[in-house]
Amino acid sequence: MSPLLVIFLTVFIDLLGFGIIIPLLPFYAEHFGASALMVGLLSTSFSVAQFLFAPFWGRLSDRIGRRPVILLGLLGSAVSYALFAMATSLPTLFVARTLAGVAGANIPTAQAFIADTTTAETRARGMGIIGAAFGLGFIFGPAIGGFLSHWGYAAPAWFASALSLANFGAALVLLPESRPAHVGDLSRPGRFEVIRRAVVRPNLPMVLLVYFLVLTSFASFEAMFALYSERRFGFTAATIGYMFAWVGVVLATVQGLLVGRVVRRVGERVVIPAAIMVLAAALGLVPLAGSVPVLAAACGLLAFGMGFNSPSLLSAISQLADPRDQGSTLGVSQSLGSLARIIGPLWGGWVFDHLGVRFPFYTAGGLMLVAWVLSVGVFSRVQPASVSARP
Repeated sequence: MSPLLVIFLTVFIDLLGFGIIIPLLPFYAEHFGASALMVGLLSTSFSVAQFLFAPFWGRLSDRIGRRPVILLGLLGSAVSYALFAMATSLPTLFVARTLAGVAGANIPTAQAFIADTTTAETRARGMGIIGAAFGLGFIFGPAIGGFLSHWGYAAPAWFASALSLANFGAALVLLPESRPAHVGDLSRPGRFEVIRRAVVRPNLPMVLLVYFLVLTSFASFEAMFALYSERRFGFTAATIGYMFAWVGVVLATVQGLLVGRVVRRVGERVVIPAAIMVLAAALGLVPLAGSVPVLAAACGLLAFGMGFNSPSLLSAISQLADPRDQGSTLGVSQSLGSLARIIGPLWGGWVFDHLGVRFPFYTAGGLMLVAWVLSVGVFSRVQPASVSARP
């Protein structure tokens, strides 16, 4: 079996479990008397754990290999879901979600696996496989979780735990090691040394900043969309779920089928600024939409832009990184992504409360335009063949 297919299945099943839990989280927390603020903090605990541990997992995978770190993350996910199912209090839910964030921070290790097993010309397609796994996980996970919730909130969590445990067993048998053998002979740098190396790499800090701004803007959209669509169009939880499923379909299609072909023809340096401009336009269209079909089109356009942007940016980051620090640098980018998912919802919520329901999308679109300007500047300077147009 192809290593890329194995890593796709590993990440997909992992994110399927994640998707099963997410829609149930607010209701389960309210079952224990949680306020809306506590529900928000419960979600944030996951991102905080990812922010803190993603660089550690990336650095560890550079030292001992990708396979053992991915296996450890899958086992940790199984334990976190089981703890979630057995929770009898709100503090236990916090512990379970924090543990899930720690275990889920091995996504940069999967990205490093992709970097190990692809060439510069095929890396964006490889990163698109991770994105497609995300999209599919968010299509099927919530539907499975909603169905199983008829047997109580613990049932979906037990199913997710069993799924992660089965995924661990399959990966133990099928997942190969991708890290080049000679890498283990090198002395591995500490966290701050990895950051220092990233800062001094030409163009890499600016690309990481673009990545952070894009994800901050997108996270603000994700957090505020449900409240906005409920206020403007009377959406229910089910309707919002259908809309996010539509977004997942577009994401999975673009990242699984299109991004590799397009990037191979024109390069990341062309795709990234174009995709960010599409994202800015889509964010501006959301608050202007006067009907549900227009809103669905705006969400589809947003997913289309994100589908091209995310794998292309990750591909560029991995190619601009020190070859010795693939896992570590992708861990730094994952930490920035987690920080964006903390800041974006907080900013969007404050703007929603104080400026109005449309303004989170206007400010997110403005931030995306800043990211576009920076991307045009940095990718006009990036000349290596790996991130330029292919002949």
